[in-house]
Amino acid sequence: MLESEGVSEPVREAREIVAAVLDVPKFWAAANTISDASPDVARAVIRAAMKRAAGAPLAYAVSRACFRHLTLEIDESVLIPRVETEVLVERVLERCDRNTRTIADIGTGSGAIALSLAFEHEFARVFATDISRDALMVAKANAVSLAAVLKTRVDFRHGSLLAPLAGEKLDAIVCNPPYISFAEIADLPPDVRDWEPSIALLCADDGLAVTRELVKRAPASLASGGLLALEVDTRRAGTVAEMIAVDGQYVDVEVLLDLTGRERFVFARRN
Repeated sequence: MLESEGVSEPVREAREIVAAVLDVPKFWAAANTISDASPDVARAVIRAAMKRAAGAPLAYAVSRACFRHLTLEIDESVLIPRVETEVLVERVLERCDRNTRTIADIGTGSGAIALSLAFEHEFARVFATDISRDALMVAKANAVSLAAVLKTRVDFRHGSLLAPLAGEKLDAIVCNPPYISFAEIADLPPDVRDWEPSIALLCADDGLAVTRELVKRAPASLASGGLLALEVDTRRAGTVAEMIAVDGQYVDVEVLLDLTGRERFVFARRN
C-alpha cells in the first residue's frame, strides 16, 4: 500500500508502523518477520498505513511520537515533537539547580517539554499552558499515562501565553512559540503545511508577534535571575536576541546552537 502511493522507503516505514502499533522498538518487525498478529493489531496497522498513504506524517499515522526518554500520544491538534526541541530541554536542564523550583512550559502542545522536564528533574512545580483546549487534552492524557514515572506533577492551564499563570512566580519559562510568518506558508513542506496545526506554526509580525509578547510579559512572572528559554527560527535568532537585549529587563542574553550548528535558541536571565 505504501509503495503504491509513492511513500519513500515503504519497507522501513511499514516496519515502523507495525512497531509503533505494538509499542516495541523499531527493529522488532525486521527481527520477527514471521509472527501472528491479532485482528485488532492488523486493523490498527492497516488504518495507520492508509493514513500514511494519504500523506499524513508517520507520527500522525501511528498517533505517537518519541521525545527524549518518553513516548507521547499525539494527533493533528499538536505539533509533532522535533529533535531541536529535545536540545532545548537539554539546555534548560543544564541550567537548572536547586534554586530552580518552579518552571513553566508556554504553548505546551503535546506536553513534550513540560513532561520531559518533570520526568528528568525534580521541581516543586511544573506548569504547562496552551491556548488550544484540544492540545491540552492531548497533553493531559500523556501526563496521565506517564504519571507513575514523573518526578513532578504537571499543572495544566488553558489560556494565552502567561495569562493562566497570573500571580505565580517562576524560576524559569520555556517556550517553543509559533515563528513561521504567513508569507512563508508556501515554503513549508506539504506534510507540515497540510497536517500540522497552523496555530502552533504561524505567527504575525514576520513570525515574531508571539515571541515579542512573551519577551515583554515574562519579567513580571520571573523571579530575579529567572531564566527565559526560547526556541526560535534560525533566520531570526539574532533579531530575537537583540529584542531581548534592548528590552532592558534582561541580562546574560545567549544565542545557542542546535545539533547542526544553526542558531536555534535564545536564553536570557531577568535582571
